[in-house]
Amino acid sequence: MIRPDVYIIDGCRTPFLKAQGRPGPFRASDLAVGSAMPLLLRQPFHPRDLDEVIVGAVAPGVDEANIARIIALRLGCGDQVPAWSVQRNCASGLQAIDSALTNLVLGRSELVLAGGTEAMSHAPVLHNRHMVNWLANLNRAKSTWGKIRTLSEFRPGHLVPVFSLLKGLSDPIVGLSMGQTAENLVHRFGISRLEMDRFAVASHQRALNAQNCGYLEEIEPVYDHEGNFYSQDDGVRSDSDIEKLARLKPVFDKKFGNVTAGNSAQITDGAAWVILASESAVNKHQLSPAGRIVAINWAALDPAKMGLGPVHATVPMLMEEGLRATDIDYWEINEAFAAQVLSCIAAFRDDKYCKSELGLDGPFGEIPLECLNVDGGAISMGHPVGASGTRIAYHLLKILSRNQARLGVATLCIGGGQGGAILVENLQQGLHDA
Repeated sequence: MIRPDVYIIDGCRTPFLKAQGRPGPFRASDLAVGSAMPLLLRQPFHPRDLDEVIVGAVAPGVDEANIARIIALRLGCGDQVPAWSVQRNCASGLQAIDSALTNLVLGRSELVLAGGTEAMSHAPVLHNRHMVNWLANLNRAKSTWGKIRTLSEFRPGHLVPVFSLLKGLSDPIVGLSMGQTAENLVHRFGISRLEMDRFAVASHQRALNAQNCGYLEEIEPVYDHEGNFYSQDDGVRSDSDIEKLARLKPVFDKKFGNVTAGNSAQITDGAAWVILASESAVNKHQLSPAGRIVAINWAALDPAKMGLGPVHATVPMLMEEGLRATDIDYWEINEAFAAQVLSCIAAFRDDKYCKSELGLDGPFGEIPLECLNVDGGAISMGHPVGASGTRIAYHLLKILSRNQARLGVATLCIGGGQGGAILVENLQQGLHDA
């Protein structure tokens, strides 16, 4: 079926700021607005020319209901530009792109600002159920004696907090944290602790190289209310090495595990954006597309093995396009855990897995490490869950352009047992001059 082309025109992101044990300097909407303003200012159209704004966010603040609308109004899009929020856990930023793609293909929209934002350091600390019930009973008590009686029922255990971030990083269906699902994959594919730590060190080294070489030019500095500015990802460690990582203890399976804080994604605040346009909008505003969305696909699997979601989303998408692994020039697999990325690589090339789980005749193919996450990933940069899908999709286009390559795949695992993948084509002039 022939469908209209949808183009990625431009994009940006904030620096990704590592959580420091307390709420960071920015709310999710602050991050989104601070990065989108310079993006929109350099466009030949006005923010009011946008047909809609779509934002992925997993846990916006209590005062950020429908965070997309708040962001759109603060950006000067005006009262008449609709805005709506989407949530698909770790791939919320990619879901925003897909939602925009759908409306662009259907002709409902011609020009869309889509992205994701997350301030994970602001995840609220909640009262537990006992405290909530006690407060409710105290409020319902009418007489003085009734209030005294309720007050006497207070127990120290009522003060035990509930950390919403930890709840959000656990699967209520299978009763496992995301890290425990990664441990399942370690066992399934025989991934060693040394392999995981080596991958983590490489992530930091590649991110540091990208910073030093100016490869992260899509980052827009953001400024807090005290005049401080932030211009680069602050979780990248120049001193990361195998010896230091080897000293870290397992977090999710303390007795037998291999997944540590050092070979896992960082808890982070950040936002990322892309501008998507139809061919008519490209012509109307004389835009220069950075790339074209070829396909997006979603898949689901056992939540206990959620880290393999990228494999299940990517393989059918590429086969539908008549492509194999060797046809893809560069890859971005979101680094939720080193174990998870390494397991996806193993699954792509595993004959038994591809036959039994994907219905193939044999292995799908090899993902070369030199073409994967070449500028680092979530282990070094961080993983603000609402934004990561947008970040990897847009940065992938920057990598393709820089290397005069054509096709790339960006893909993420998703808590709850899903996977999302996007196939993009580079349209920058450098490719066609090569």
